[in-house]
Amino acid sequence: MAEEPEEDEIGTGEETKLELTIGNYVAICIHLFLSALAILLLAAAIIGAYETVVREFPSLWQPKDEYSSLLKIIETLLLIAIAAEFGLLLLFRRLSAAVEVVVFVLARKTVNPDITALDLLMCALAIAGLIILRFYYLPGKTT
Repeated sequence: MAEEPEEDEIGTGEETKLELTIGNYVAICIHLFLSALAILLLAAAIIGAYETVVREFPSLWQPKDEYSSLLKIIETLLLIAIAAEFGLLLLFRRLSAAVEVVVFVLARKTVNPDITALDLLMCALAIAGLIILRFYYLPGKTT
């Protein structure tokens, strides 16, 4: 029987010093770019939260159509949460952060008053499935 190759022998060979150096610089540039995008998303989320509190919350105390005002506030806050969670996804690149972004997107979809009953049921089942996936099947701390 032929001996199986050792793990070191599998592949195309060892990288040269130039390839390692270029690979490290490219990785650092990608990480810095994603970090800058995450910071921009966080800044946009903070500005959006401030604008929502200052401009939208006072409309709740006005006697005309409080329900539509509340609906608009909830949609805006969920959009801000999506932006913040997406920033976390860009920084940490974890599967659990991606699942949380999708949960927020589905939650925002369910708030829409024009949604059909079937869409609402599908969103609720998808959110339940993603929460089960997040807490039972993804590794890492869940709280």
